Amino acid sequence: MHNTGFFWDEKCFWHSGGNYALTAPVGGLVQPLASGGLPENPETKRRLKNLMDVTGLAGDLDCLTAASATYGDLNRIHPASYLENFKSLSDGGGGEMGLRTPFGAGGYEIAALSTGLVKGALLSVLNGRHDNAYALSRPPGHHCLPDWSNGFCLLANIAIAIEAAKSEGLAQRVAVVDWDVHHGNGTEAIFYERDDVLTISLHQERNYPTDTGEVADRGKGAGVGHNVNIPLPPGAGHAAYIHAMNRIVLPALVAYKPDVIIVACGFDASGVDPLSRMLCSAETYRLMTRQLMQSADKLCDGKLVMAHEGGYSEVHVPFCGHAVLQEMSGSEIDAGDAMGARIASQQPNAVMENVFADLIESIATDLEL
Repeated sequence: MHNTGFFWDEKCFWHSGGNYALTAPVGGLVQPLASGGLPENPETKRRLKNLMDVTGLAGDLDCLTAASATYGDLNRIHPASYLENFKSLSDGGGGEMGLRTPFGAGGYEIAALSTGLVKGALLSVLNGRHDNAYALSRPPGHHCLPDWSNGFCLLANIAIAIEAAKSEGLAQRVAVVDWDVHHGNGTEAIFYERDDVLTISLHQERNYPTDTGEVADRGKGAGVGHNVNIPLPPGAGHAAYIHAMNRIVLPALVAYKPDVIIVACGFDASGVDPLSRMLCSAETYRLMTRQLMQSADKLCDGKLVMAHEGGYSEVHVPFCGHAVLQEMSGSEIDAGDAMGARIASQQPNAVMENVFADLIESIATDLEL
């Protein structure tokens, strides 16, 4: 068993979105949905915690909360003008500052708490309190730019946590592995010209944002070679993800030798996610977690942190998250996968698996891995 920290807070479930139907603003010919609002809603995260409680997995974890990120923490990434506008709108009842990032009253404080959970998880691992840790952060953060909120993300959670750790002298070289189905454009942009953070994004090509995430985007200045994009076609499936991890992600980590690995842990590559067309199962996430744990054991004394990002299937996300946390902790409590048989039956055939494998080899060659 591992001493795994699970950072969560009920208040993060209270973050509220605006008047959307999926990702389309309501109005004109767009009828409101009965469920209301954006797909980034509290139920996927709440149901993960509920499943952990029902199976007993929560009892095998150290479940706790963390302090909110401070203004100083946030200001290392976000300019004062952005934070002041966010706080003003939040105090006034809510608003929207960027693209698909609505929030209600108190949204600033909830977002700072979400960031604080990621910071708390990272510092707990770096300080040796936990072997590894998971932050059930909401709202998510990997699309957020320093001065522009984007794609449900209001604060750059992982980037803020990294800078907090660096300010305390706890890490020099950090690797971020983003397996959310959408490109981690915010994290990439923040560290694009730096060599002290390796950013890797494994995503569905041209999903969101549609104009970022290309293989050729390798970094700039000091950051050249320290940004890795692995865009996969829709439907790539379980085998392609595992192959991409083995062929590209793990070798990139070995070459970089980080002090800690942080995962932007989105579950929206799920085979039943409404915002993607990939075919990952709970077993996919379990095996990717195992791969990264083994890599972390070899490279950085097992230091691994998961920060929850996307994932919009209320049925499937809990099982994917449960598999990740079971693997991280070494618990024997297994929830299975309610959608596993369905997703397994829809995997690419042998011909297409070979096509995807060839594509991954091509990407690895372009990246000189």
